[in-house]
Amino acid sequence: MKLATHAELVDTRGSERHRPTARAQGTVHKKLWIRSGRQGILRWRLAWYLLAPCLMTECTGTQEAPGCRIHTPAAKGLYRAGDILIGAVLPLHVDRVVHKTSFDSLPDPITCRTFVFQNYLWFQALVFAIEEINKNPELLPNVTLGFQIYDSCADPLLALHGTLWMLSGQDRHVLNFRCQREGHIAGIVGDAGSSCSIPMARVLGLYGYPQISYLASIPLLSDRNQFPSFFRTIPSDDFQFRGLVQLVMHFNWSWVGLLAVDDEYGQNGAQIFQTELKKAGACVAFTENIILSRADRNAPHIVQVIRNATANAIVIFGLDSHLVPLLDELVKHNITEKVFIASEAWSTSALLSMDKYVKTFSGTIGFAVYSREMIGFKEFLNSNRSFTSPNGYFNETSWESAFGCKWPHQGTSFVPGNNKTKICTGDERLDKNSDIYDHISSPRVTYNVYKAVYAFAIALQDLLSCRPPNTPFSQKGCDQILAFHPWQLLHYIQNVQFKDSFGTKAFFDGVGNPEAQYDIIQWQEGSDGTIHYRTVGHYTFSASLGKNLRINSSAIEWLVTTQVPVSECTPSCPPGFRKAAKEGDPICCFLCVQCPQGEIANQTDSVECSRCPWDQWADSYQHRCILKPSVFLSYEDPLGATLAAISIFISAIPSSILALFFHSRTTPIVKANHRWLSYLLLLSLTLVSLSSMAFIGYPTTKKCLLRQVAFGIMFALCVSCILAKTIMVVIAFSATKPNSDLRRWVGPKMSYMVVIICTIIQCIICAFWLSLSPPFPEYNIHIQPGILIIECNEGSSIAFWCMLGYLGLLATTSFLLAFLARKLPDSFNETKYITFSMLAFLSVWLSFFPAYLSTKGKYMVAMEIFAILSSSSSLLSCIFFPKCYIILFRPEMNTREYLMGKHLVKRRKII
Repeated sequence: MKLATHAELVDTRGSERHRPTARAQGTVHKKLWIRSGRQGILRWRLAWYLLAPCLMTECTGTQEAPGCRIHTPAAKGLYRAGDILIGAVLPLHVDRVVHKTSFDSLPDPITCRTFVFQNYLWFQALVFAIEEINKNPELLPNVTLGFQIYDSCADPLLALHGTLWMLSGQDRHVLNFRCQREGHIAGIVGDAGSSCSIPMARVLGLYGYPQISYLASIPLLSDRNQFPSFFRTIPSDDFQFRGLVQLVMHFNWSWVGLLAVDDEYGQNGAQIFQTELKKAGACVAFTENIILSRADRNAPHIVQVIRNATANAIVIFGLDSHLVPLLDELVKHNITEKVFIASEAWSTSALLSMDKYVKTFSGTIGFAVYSREMIGFKEFLNSNRSFTSPNGYFNETSWESAFGCKWPHQGTSFVPGNNKTKICTGDERLDKNSDIYDHISSPRVTYNVYKAVYAFAIALQDLLSCRPPNTPFSQKGCDQILAFHPWQLLHYIQNVQFKDSFGTKAFFDGVGNPEAQYDIIQWQEGSDGTIHYRTVGHYTFSASLGKNLRINSSAIEWLVTTQVPVSECTPSCPPGFRKAAKEGDPICCFLCVQCPQGEIANQTDSVECSRCPWDQWADSYQHRCILKPSVFLSYEDPLGATLAAISIFISAIPSSILALFFHSRTTPIVKANHRWLSYLLLLSLTLVSLSSMAFIGYPTTKKCLLRQVAFGIMFALCVSCILAKTIMVVIAFSATKPNSDLRRWVGPKMSYMVVIICTIIQCIICAFWLSLSPPFPEYNIHIQPGILIIECNEGSSIAFWCMLGYLGLLATTSFLLAFLARKLPDSFNETKYITFSMLAFLSVWLSFFPAYLSTKGKYMVAMEIFAILSSSSSLLSCIFFPKCYIILFRPEMNTREYLMGKHLVKRRKII
């Protein structure tokens, strides 16, 4: 592209060529003549400006009337002709000098000093976009776009002057007049800062001209009541400030310093950030304002506050040009241990990417405008003769800024070999300058300017495609592209949607904001000792919480340490401690108090301690709950293993005796004592001994249900057999008397009936027990603190003692009957053995009760097993051992004559 020459490019500092007229309400014309030296007429003219209708009217005069005029500063802008013009306000300079006002003469114009090449790339992006659109046959065919560009120097007053210059079409603007015949202005792209964009938006909103800012991010501009025609390609700071809070909390920085420039951007950012930070549970350690009205920006005071602060993370809201004095002061005092969090207004500033800031600001992290590469932009800059030749508006300055050289002006002498000054030759190339290409490769704000131009072009295309009756307007008129009204284009800007070269959809929401996306960048020192902006993450506001912030931790490099710097008022409370508030201090400053006994805090910075579940207890550090050691009578336990072995051994004895009796079933001693009752008694004694095994092992639900019931029923069967034996002996000897009625009860049926009835009664007791309140396993935590005793709860203690009491009743009855029958003849009489067995049985169980009630846990179970085995052993030994002795060792006694006592008769006869 060739930038406009003197024939194409109009420096609008020339003289006025038209006489302004006004057409009130669009119908009435009235010439305004101003006579010099008449103060009253001057006042009348001022009043007319204030009362003139807010409609832009065209200039019709061709000559200028003599006389004085209201002084307005001559605009300094750039113009290129086209059928439709796109205005742009760009801060190509950022350092301005406001001259002292004497109030007795016209003030000197504001002087702009520091040229910023990165901002100049914004201008080139606008030209690049317009060139692309003009070459695209599918977009705005037969329509040529031109531009008007104004350097605001980052000053609101100059930004407003530039806006009025574009609207009036004259270098000396006149409100409500449009005096430019060539080109129809569509709207304005700009400005960069919110403080400059706000006055522009108020004026443009009056006339309905669309304004698309590429960097103004203050949330106030989303107010449609105040700024109905304002749009932007950068998200509102409302999203950014919330994202910055998430970034701060991601690194666990709970104690944060805050610096804010005293303008709309800084103060609004500080307010929103503090509110959101408080919601997140963090605190602001200090807040300081950077005062713009002071040349040093009160930097010495702020640096002293930062030096003395305990907060190591400091958030700064402000434009880069406003921060230079503060940053220089930080470098001067060698403040290197702090981490600075940057807003997008200065996170990728070329103005701050100087070598002197490397040591102080390496590690700075913050949000940056979302980056997209503009395909063909590098080639455009290399081939753009308006840039690569020193002849052109701003080109000389931009050339010197890009390549760090000076053009040899007339009258300037250079000393050969002087390395302090590099002479520009005109042969320098952008692709040879890596620093410039770094900015071009990551066109953040540049891409926003590019999108803003395309938004205007797409909206104009939609307006061009409008044909009645398919028009949203009540009046026709959208069919003439060169005669549209600004408010008509505003409608299409609001609804514009398009995709960039990467397929990403671009649009404006209901308040003129795009989708909120940011890159997270960090300042890192390169191998060449310069600052490099490295993308270490992304933030997308529309993504779900937890996924909207993505950080690549491996790409982050901290200046002082390899770990994330710590910024907190009070060191985090470790697990096992809770936070306790300190009276008069923020919530981030607290005391760490150890949790009470039995409670834990398993997280860092726990607000309160929690009790462990009933089956767990706090460890010695009180930061986690561990299972309590469980105790029960197991087979692995020596006591349990011993009792199990004894149970098996004792159960084997009646089984062996049963086999012996069955083998000797025809012998008199077996037949004489109701052998089937003996078989049943031996079998029940075997089962009783084996039932004790159910008391060993982990108490499951089935074990708890069966073990007491099995023991009770088996013992009831055993004692019932003994009772039947005793009754049968008593009846047998009593029935020997003549005419005795007991003779009909003598027989096996009587004994079986006694056994069945007595056993059934015990079964009924157990059935009621299991149906009403059955035993169940439980975990006893009250007997011994810190130990979990697993045991069977008997359910109904009444049913349990009724079962034992019934056994005692059967045993007592057997004992009494046997005791009364002890003096009966010895032949066929085993009542004395039964007496001794029942006496032993009752002694065991009477001693069992107090011992059982005085023990706990597994020893209670062991005591019951011991009682079962002892009582069954006493029965077995007292009743069956004498018989086994006769069968095995005294077979001569196992005869009918011996049992009938005939051997005693023979002995008497012999004597």
